[in-house]
Amino acid sequence: MSGIVFYHSPNTRSGGTRVLLEELGAPYELKVLNMKAGEQREPGYLAINPMGKVPAIVHGGSLVTEQVAIYLYLADLFPDAGLAPGLGDPLRGSYLRWMVYYGSCFEPAVVDKSLKREPAPPQMCPYGDFDTMLKTLVDQLAIGPYMLGERFTAVDVLWGGALTWMTAFKLVPDLPEIMAYIGRINARPAVVKVKALDAELAAGQAA
Repeated sequence: MSGIVFYHSPNTRSGGTRVLLEELGAPYELKVLNMKAGEQREPGYLAINPMGKVPAIVHGGSLVTEQVAIYLYLADLFPDAGLAPGLGDPLRGSYLRWMVYYGSCFEPAVVDKSLKREPAPPQMCPYGDFDTMLKTLVDQLAIGPYMLGERFTAVDVLWGGALTWMTAFKLVPDLPEIMAYIGRINARPAVVKVKALDAELAAGQAA
C-alpha cells in the first residue's frame, strides 16, 4: 500500500483526522502547517488544496480533502480496523447517514444559530429547523454508547471531536447525552495521545 501523506495543523479540525489515523493504526507521513503564519496560503500548499484548508491527504495517486470524505476514505482503506461497516453490513446505512448529517444538517444549523441568522424557508433549508436537527442528534446519542450503538466507528471520531469543540464554545447546549458521549470519546487512548502531540506542535509554533 502506498504511503499516506497527511497535511495537518494543530487546533484545527484536522486533529480529528490524526485521531482517526491513530485509531486505525495507519502509517502516515505528517506534513505540519503553521496556519497562524499563513503557510496554508503559500503556493506549495494551495497546489494541494486551493481552499487553503486542512485536513488533506495524499494516498498513491489520490488527493482527498474535506473532513467527511477523508474519514470515509481512510476507514474503508483499513477494513481490518473495523471502523467502517462494510457494504453488506446492516449498520452501513446508519454509518453513512450520520457521517453526512454532520455537514448537511448539523454544521449549517449551528452556523446560522451562532450568527443569529434567519434560516432559509423550511422548503429550502437543508436542516429544517435547529431544534428538530438537535433533537434528532440527541435522540441518536441517547441510544449509546456510540453513534451506532455498541460499535465504535469512524463516525464517532467525527462527532466526538465536533461536539467537544461546539460545547466548549457554547455553540450547542451541554446536554447530559452530549456530555456523556464526548466524555467517552475523549477518554480513548488515541484522542489523549493526539491532544498531547498537538499541544506540543502548537507550543512549538507559538515559540
